[in-house]
Amino acid sequence: MGTTLKTRLLELLLEKSFKYDDEPVFKLASGRMSNYYIDCRTTTHNPEGKHLIGSLIFEMIKDLEIQAVGGLTMGADPIACAVSHEAYLSGKRISSFSVRKEPKQHGTKRQIEGDVHTGDRVVIVEDVITTGSSTIKAIEAAQAAGLDVVKVIALVDREEGGRQEIARYVPDVAAICTRTELIEKYKSTKCPES
Repeated sequence: MGTTLKTRLLELLLEKSFKYDDEPVFKLASGRMSNYYIDCRTTTHNPEGKHLIGSLIFEMIKDLEIQAVGGLTMGADPIACAVSHEAYLSGKRISSFSVRKEPKQHGTKRQIEGDVHTGDRVVIVEDVITTGSSTIKAIEAAQAAGLDVVKVIALVDREEGGRQEIARYVPDVAAICTRTELIEKYKSTKCPES
């Protein structure tokens, strides 16, 4: 079942999220230019995308005995909610949480929002890993709030060194799919073999 779900997720990512050009026309958050861009939000906010992502990530974490899943708002929010929902449907209680880029300046002044508590074992999720900086920011905020980050899972790893940087903070880093897989699938759909 997992392979079928991943295959369909790759198709959906290509259909809704993957942009490619022969020239490097896409400016990344790092400032670098790239010939492809992956805007996962069009997939993570899609109902089928939520089901696929929630199912695949839940399968990866169901035996970790974690209490919550979350990451830096807003890329991680729909992913965390999808995983939490899938866990509930499977009889497990895994809350979701959001990490603000900066702590609130009013009210409780928290940086972490959700049903999480000091000492909880958590998984950090991310839509796309490039340099790893936003994921590391989420890890640091979660750890500062007393959460035990046991794993990091990205929807897509651009394979540009970010995964290795994240592993310096949390050794267990995984991705559902990689840039290589997406580009291979893209090329096979644009140039099918005769």
